Amino acid sequence: MDVRMDGRVAIITGASTGLGFAMAKEFAASGASVAMLARRADVLATARAEVAKAAGKTNAKIETYSCDVAKAQPIADTFKKVEADFGKVDIVVNNAGISHAKPFETVTDQDWQGDLDLKLFAAIRLLRLALPGMRERKWGRVVNVLNIGAKAPRGGSAPTTISRAAGLALTKVLAHEGAPHNVLVNAMLVGLIEADQHVQRAAKEGIDLADYFSRRAKDIPLRRIGKAEEFANLACFLVSDAASYITGTAINVDGGHSPVV
Repeated sequence: MDVRMDGRVAIITGASTGLGFAMAKEFAASGASVAMLARRADVLATARAEVAKAAGKTNAKIETYSCDVAKAQPIADTFKKVEADFGKVDIVVNNAGISHAKPFETVTDQDWQGDLDLKLFAAIRLLRLALPGMRERKWGRVVNVLNIGAKAPRGGSAPTTISRAAGLALTKVLAHEGAPHNVLVNAMLVGLIEADQHVQRAAKEGIDLADYFSRRAKDIPLRRIGKAEEFANLACFLVSDAASYITGTAINVDGGHSPVV
């Protein structure tokens, strides 16, 4: 199956590294134009060059926007720029976020608010702007990137799994509301996948990266760490016409790790 997205325009948050970067490359290679959002302009510039290279000879347009999606005004200002540059937005991938987990009683009000602003309200604010145009054109795709803790939270995982569980509820609500307008909304739940945050953790713990991944993979049925490209492949399918009868679902991308399907 050749998944094509020629003529589509996608916004991806957290697009400069990791999963967001991998999705931007895959979307562009499939013909979609991509608006890449992240905070660091210098990292975005480097990422844009790679995404443009992945686009090859397609007509995909790639632009970058330095934006702190944890804040309302930058989201509004950036969305206005994206619409001016591309003319429309067909696809939104809410990917921005980092894992922030510790025992419940140690989580401060500031921790809660910061996590909710980045992982929940950022998605709410961006989708509030994007959904009207999708409904009007009778075509839209939304992917909310969460983690497997949204379905199976563990002790010591606040606030991140609680924010992600709210994102799961948001996905279902919007899937019901979007369905009559051909706006499909799904979630992808991340397990252990190679990303910058794991590189940083291994370095902080003074552990060789290969050893770090090997230890973490012992609890995964596939006995290995996932690759960002594998995650991007599924995302590309979900936002294409090939996935036209899939909405309101949350798919684990975790090598079988989650106890909840």
